[in-house]
Amino acid sequence: MKIRSISATAVNIPFVAPYRFSYGSIASLTKTVIQLRTEDGVVGLGECADGDRVRDVEVMGEALIGLDIRLIQDARRRVVPDMEYSAWANLPGLRRAFGGIEMAMWDARGKTEGVPLWHLLGGKARDHVALTEYFSFREPGPTHPGESTPLEIARFCAEMIEQHDARIFEGKLATVDLATEVEMVREIRAAIGDRELRLDANGGWTLPSARQAILALQPYDVAWYEEPVESYEEMAALRAMTPASFSAHRIDLRKAVALGAPDAIVTNLNELGGIANTVAFIAACERFDVGFRFHSGETGIASAAYLQVSAALEPVRGASQTLFRWYADDVIEGGPFVPKSGAVSVPDGPGLGVVLDSKALERCHQRYCDEGAFPAATKAGRYGGSFRKL
Repeated sequence: MKIRSISATAVNIPFVAPYRFSYGSIASLTKTVIQLRTEDGVVGLGECADGDRVRDVEVMGEALIGLDIRLIQDARRRVVPDMEYSAWANLPGLRRAFGGIEMAMWDARGKTEGVPLWHLLGGKARDHVALTEYFSFREPGPTHPGESTPLEIARFCAEMIEQHDARIFEGKLATVDLATEVEMVREIRAAIGDRELRLDANGGWTLPSARQAILALQPYDVAWYEEPVESYEEMAALRAMTPASFSAHRIDLRKAVALGAPDAIVTNLNELGGIANTVAFIAACERFDVGFRFHSGETGIASAAYLQVSAALEPVRGASQTLFRWYADDVIEGGPFVPKSGAVSVPDGPGLGVVLDSKALERCHQRYCDEGAFPAATKAGRYGGSFRKL
């Protein structure tokens, strides 16, 4: 079970149509696919979610050769400084890069032992993982017309109910003027009936504009607002305005408990440094009555990992996020997962339960070589435009 080598490949995963969010619009995402090979010939798969981390992974990999794949904490101590702050090291980046390697260690262990990740984590709490159906204004793509009006977005939501029995809808705000977004939410509510509706502003509003928006959206039974504002303190200030709950990507459990906001933290498996740390964090959230969900945007590798973790941990109860329906490519055999009736079945193969498609990996890597990294603020029309808050 010892590590023989660790390699990494940067890939671009395109969307069928560029979607708009509070920072601009984006047509593709750059990820780093990791392959860990053991001395026994087993290949474990992992992923870094935050762009091209190839160099970081390769440097870490050299330091981990010969280590038993089960010794996760030993591996962490070898490559991630044990400190909260460093003037010379990019600690968040190192934690994220190691999180991808650690994912591959779990996958290799599951494959070696012939059991899924959920088995290694203590058993299965659920067979299917609930997911939201995303919507947004989208620009035209190579084979997709996008959605440019509130009515077109509402029609998309209605189609997702008709075609896939979508159950919970979540979509982007703080992308156009408030009147248009209120019209969009009104049309969507009419299209989806009493299904749950969540809205995500990605921190794009100031506190005054968030108050104005929430007041205007009150008639439409919004269940959750994700990052209506950037800080926990601002979310706490909005608490009296709406019965809706708040969620955030920023991770500060102590502050969430002290302020009573946000109600849930939404992140991936890299941000806290891997699966083991995320499992411990979810347990802490449960202890202090703060919800936890996963967000999407990874290839099928990391997506399979969060499905496995969600299956194993009972506290991951609410629907997590997904962009699966929007992917135009993937690096796993079978392509992107396909949600049905608001959920995806947990992969039942060993480890993460997915198989790397070598031709797809090569194709997605070539796309990265041709296009460069996404998101990139210098690429107009992909992830650019104004960064001014509304």
